[in-house]
Amino acid sequence: MLAQLTLRQQLTDMPGEGFEQLIHHLLSLRHPDFVPVRTHGNLGDMGADGLLLWDRVLWACYSPQTDDIGRVKRKFGSDLDKALAKRPGAFDTFRFAVNDLKGVHPELSVMMSEAQEKLRPRRVEHYGWHRLWNDVMRLDRIATEELLGRELPVQDRTYGIGLSDLETLLARLGEQRRTSEPLAVLPEVNKYKIEWNGLTGDVRGALIQGIGHSHLVERYYAGLGAPDEADRVAQGFRVYYDQVRADTDDQDKLWAALQEYILGNAAPSLNSMYCAWIVIAHFFQRCDVFDVPPDGWVPGTEDRSAA
Repeated sequence: MLAQLTLRQQLTDMPGEGFEQLIHHLLSLRHPDFVPVRTHGNLGDMGADGLLLWDRVLWACYSPQTDDIGRVKRKFGSDLDKALAKRPGAFDTFRFAVNDLKGVHPELSVMMSEAQEKLRPRRVEHYGWHRLWNDVMRLDRIATEELLGRELPVQDRTYGIGLSDLETLLARLGEQRRTSEPLAVLPEVNKYKIEWNGLTGDVRGALIQGIGHSHLVERYYAGLGAPDEADRVAQGFRVYYDQVRADTDDQDKLWAALQEYILGNAAPSLNSMYCAWIVIAHFFQRCDVFDVPPDGWVPGTEDRSAA
């Protein structure tokens, strides 16, 4: 789980060159027949970022972390045309890796369909987050640490978290709380809050795991003998969330920012990361972070954007 979260965070803002290097590194670890192709002078890369010799797969890499879909489409078309012109007998599959955790842009998907018709009997394949992660999961621990550039601590008691594990983090939050207007009356927790905020995948899983232990945070504040301490810390947490939210609506980035607010920017241990999830879950349940659905809203009965 730590490896997955680390990889997702790295991919979030990874530029094109970095993404291509990551794919080269991963495929070199996974496939002995992988040939990473570099550009050379006027030749360029001859329409290929990499080749699997035995399976006759030509790789092209894209990092479309941009609103300029026209640029991405031009690169796709250019690489495909160059591959057909300069490597016509070298591949049976044109596989492109896309650094977009949410999926493929609709216009690019249309180009994929058109390219598939153009290439028959060759195949066009999309290589996105799920296939990338599946390949990472097939690496051994040493290779995974090499790919991610960090140690992956393995502990016997993954879920053995107690109040003592949380005390240091909660005390730190008390020290870094921010000043702002007093907290408004908190709305009641809505059972559809997760669905309303569109929390899916890893973020949803981390939040649900944190909720299972969030009672420990309540116990901590109950034992302090300072009735307003929880609200004062929540105030700082909400202010920080609002600042991040002003810059992005991406739930993965919001979650990563909240986790960094709690843990700092140092690489967390597995135990401290779980503790951060518990703290975020506590403030989620208090309705200090993420949006509360309108009264009466039920998933599937009304378009979220129209509410």
